[in-house]
Amino acid sequence: MKKVADVIARKGKNVTNVQPDTTVLEALKIMADQNIGSVLILENGEYRGIMTERDYSRKVILNGKSSTDTRVSEIMSSDFPRVTPSDSIDYCMQLMSDKNIRYLPVFEGDKLSGILSINDVVKETIMAQQETISQLKDYLHQSL
Repeated sequence: MKKVADVIARKGKNVTNVQPDTTVLEALKIMADQNIGSVLILENGEYRGIMTERDYSRKVILNGKSSTDTRVSEIMSSDFPRVTPSDSIDYCMQLMSDKNIRYLPVFEGDKLSGILSINDVVKETIMAQQETISQLKDYLHQSL
């Protein structure tokens, strides 16, 4: 069974982050430039939360706020569940589904070590299924 550590090893521990006082517009530009749907909020290297496209649409646009005047700390989500490198991909998929979220911060102890997206989980699941199919094909060909 694949673990979070497998995904982090493949994609790396590098996470896109901003300071709490960054404007929402600045964060959105970073997200657009990197073609990502979220940024982590770090203060003095410590995790504070995550700002997602959903946060932007629901907490800025729908509330008539300005992207240039609103700070990411005002709209970030700080209640996302945390996962560890030893957690299974199946567990992460279930957690994302149950909580209706698309991102999970990954922690080793109290230290942020990466982020897992729904895209990462789906890719890892597909790769695992392809591996199983390949093994089954090899098994069938050996028995002929």
